[in-house]
Parts: sequence; C-alpha cells; structure tokens
Amino acid sequence: MSSEKNRYWIPNFDINKKVITQEIQYYLGPESTVRPYTREGEDGFLITTPGECLTDEQIDDICRKSKEVWEKQAAARSKKESDKKLKRPLHQPVVVSRGSKSSSSRHHHHHSEDRSEGSRRHSGDSKRGDSSRR
Repeated sequence: MSSEKNRYWIPNFDINKKVITQEIQYYLGPESTVRPYTREGEDGFLITTPGECLTDEQIDDICRKSKEVWEKQAAARSKKESDKKLKRPLHQPVVVSRGSKSSSSRHHHHHSEDRSEGSRRHSGDSKRGDSSRR
C-alpha cells in the first residue's frame, strides 16, 4: 500500500468549514483530511486523500449542507435578536473587553450623536430645543 496522498485545493466559496470537515471522511475515506488553505491569495480548503478528489455532486452536497447550517445559524440569531428592538440589529456592539478605569464610561460621544439625530426626527423635541436656545 502506498503512503502517497493526493492534495487538492478547492475555494471556500459556499462551503462551511465544519460541514466539509465532517463530510470529508464520509466521501473520501478515513485517511482523508481537510484544512483551511490559502492558494495564490484565495481562501479555500486543502484536501489530502489517498484517492481522487470530491466529485461535483459531492461538492454540491457539501454546499447544500453548508447553506442549511448557515440558515439555521441565521434563524437562531434573528430569533434571539427579535426580543430586543434595536435600530441597527446587524451592528449590535459586543463587549470584547472592558477597561478597569471608571473614566472610560464617561465618554458618551456615540450616545450624544444618537440623541441629536433622534431629536431631529421628532418635531416636538426640536421645537423645544429651539425655544430653549432663545
């Protein structure tokens, strides 16, 4: 038995990494592996297998399963977010880290801009604002 393996690259377009990782051995056997791989600046997957690469039908199947996974993820996300009524649900800030200084909470640059935009939209607010300036 030869230990030589064939290596194939496919673009990652429409392919979910988890899906191709789960499916590769089903299609190409237990010795087959797949990993993210960039070829000539294009992201994709490097498939290492003792036999031939995936057929068009198998790739189509992986793309179909990938689409299902992404649709389930999107549905789960939108279900969670439907509870909160955000003006810009796609740009909800996520805290990556918080500084230990309490002074960082005093910076309200974005909040003050939001408020001024909001007051322009509500005619009652802007009239009140104008009369207080006189």
